[in-house]
Amino acid sequence: MGFFELQPEEWQALVLTLQVAATALCFAVPLAVAVAYVLARYRFPGHGIVNALVHMPLVLPPVVTGYLLLLLFGRNGPVGRFLAETFGIVFAFNWTGAALAAGVMAFPLIVRPVRLAFEAVDPKLEEAAASLGAHRIVTFAVVTLPLTLPGILGGAILGFAKAMGEFGATITFVSNIPGETRTLALALYTATQTPSGDLAAFRLTLIAAVVAFGALIVSEIWARRLRRRIGGADV
Repeated sequence: MGFFELQPEEWQALVLTLQVAATALCFAVPLAVAVAYVLARYRFPGHGIVNALVHMPLVLPPVVTGYLLLLLFGRNGPVGRFLAETFGIVFAFNWTGAALAAGVMAFPLIVRPVRLAFEAVDPKLEEAAASLGAHRIVTFAVVTLPLTLPGILGGAILGFAKAMGEFGATITFVSNIPGETRTLALALYTATQTPSGDLAAFRLTLIAAVVAFGALIVSEIWARRLRRRIGGADV
C-alpha cells in the first residue's frame, strides 16, 4: 500500500469527521446567530451570566464538558432518556453524540465573531427601516443579516475547524468506536498508541492539514465575494 493510500478505517474516520463537523455547524450556527444577536442588541438581568455560560466551553477542560454531556445526554441522563424514549434520538456512543460534542465546543467560537459583527452594524440603519414600516423580522433579514454575513462566515469557519479537531469532549462522551465515533482526531490518537502506527499517524496528520487548509481557502474566497457584494450595495 502506498503512503498516501488510505485504509478503509482511515476513510471512515475522514468521512465521519466531515459528517460530524457539518452536522455540528448546521445546528450550532443558527443558534449562535440568535444568541449573538440577543447579546449584542439587548441588555437584560443576567446578561453577564448568559454570556459567561456561552463561553464556558472555552475555559472548561474538554473532558469536563464531555462528562457533563454524558450526564445530561447519556442513556440514563434526563435529556438523553427523554429524547430516546420520545423521539428515538440517541447521543451516547453514537456519531450524533460526536456531532453534539463538536457543536458545543465550537459554539462560543461561532458566537464571538458573530456578536462583534452585529455590534458593528449601525443601529440607525435598522431604525430607518423600522421608520419605513418594515417589521423587525424583515429588518433583520434584509438589513442586519446581510451586513453580518462576513462575521457569520468567519465564525462558521472557526467552528468547523474546532469541530474537525475536537478530541477531549468527544472521547469522553461517545468513546472511540471504529466506524461510529472515531473521527480523524481519535484515529490519530489511536495510531500514536500503536507500536507500528507512526506512518498512519503522519498520514492522518497530513489529511487533517489538507482538509483544514482547503476549508480556509474556500472561506477566504467566499469572504471576498461577500465583501464585494456588500461594498457594491453600499455604493
